[in-house]
Amino acid sequence: MTARGRCEGGDVALAAPGPGGEPAAAADSPALDARPGRAGEATALETLRVPEGLSARVPAEQRGAGRDDVRLLVSRGRAVAHHAFRELPEQLRAGDVLVVNTSMTLPAAVNGRVGGERVVVHFSTRGADGRWAVELRAPRGAGVTGPRPGGPAGAVVRLPGGRALVLEEPLGPEAGARLWWARAPERVPELLRGYGRPIRYGYTDRDQPLSAYRTVFAVDSPDGSGSAEMPSAARPFTMPLVAELVRRGVLFAPLSLHTGVASAEAHEPPYPERFAVPAATAWLVNAVRAAGSGRVVAVGTTAVRALESAVGADGVVRPAEGWTDLVVTPRRGVRVVDGLLTGLHEPQASHLLMLEAVAGREALRRGYEAALQERYLWHEFGDVHLILPDEERNAPDCFSNEW
Repeated sequence: MTARGRCEGGDVALAAPGPGGEPAAAADSPALDARPGRAGEATALETLRVPEGLSARVPAEQRGAGRDDVRLLVSRGRAVAHHAFRELPEQLRAGDVLVVNTSMTLPAAVNGRVGGERVVVHFSTRGADGRWAVELRAPRGAGVTGPRPGGPAGAVVRLPGGRALVLEEPLGPEAGARLWWARAPERVPELLRGYGRPIRYGYTDRDQPLSAYRTVFAVDSPDGSGSAEMPSAARPFTMPLVAELVRRGVLFAPLSLHTGVASAEAHEPPYPERFAVPAATAWLVNAVRAAGSGRVVAVGTTAVRALESAVGADGVVRPAEGWTDLVVTPRRGVRVVDGLLTGLHEPQASHLLMLEAVAGREALRRGYEAALQERYLWHEFGDVHLILPDEERNAPDCFSNEW
């Protein structure tokens, strides 16, 4: 099913290979050092510069009336409009499907020590063998951290409550890679609940409660798994707004993708992450696309990554779970997503390759220039961007997404 003239790119891998090269099932560890690189994959916005004053330093409810008190930049093709997020129901229509990530944000930052050195451990991803992918950060005062060289192998990280973890090997080919596999103590979720806090970067003013990093769509996982960092595109939603969307005939399709640790400095592509697309979500998306009755709008880049990891070359979404190493780029394109609701990303961020795949290069450039001109706010507590197709065009301009 390749309805509505969607651009077709290369094949999508439904799961990253396991450590021995075999296909990874949901319980297998990902081959986190086998991710695609960015060689030759410059984004359309790398020359843009975002002033420091446009970083959202506190949550919207501390700046205004509530979570939904953020602005909504709307790109329809190359046309740009400005709205309040509360006006989202007017931008959608009955029959549209919002695909939402239900992953729960974890308190994934824990203080520790390596010898006499103070560190902050960011717990990223749990492997099937019990090890965790972790990043060690250097405390910088006032609750923020900075980058720190990874390793060394064999280093013991002392944790609260008499626990410890041992660094074993880097996730990437370089010995100084940011993320390392570590032999972790048992019951890491219990450790995080007792001593953890949300991961925070230096552009925010102060620590926030864990509730500030959880969305209305988040649900607990039976095994305590979740996201190291918030799937932040859904943050402005409130229950009254969800109810209004449902009243207007907008549909919701849940899936999960547990995000690992990102980097505020390196702007790397995402590592393989665990995802699940339920049968009911696959059925709903396929039915809407087959009927032509609505648009499939992903809420966040995580929802795009998960959904596009479950669709085959025939355009049919199938129930799937496991590890995905998919990086959506303009060359690969999208097969099932018509639109995207997302935050505003740094010009060097690899996420912009995905946005360009959905919107097209010129539309993305125009949107971001408008966001800068109108002083929209960036990052997880900032304003949001709704990308919708230009429905006056009969077919997508696939060539505009090639480089």
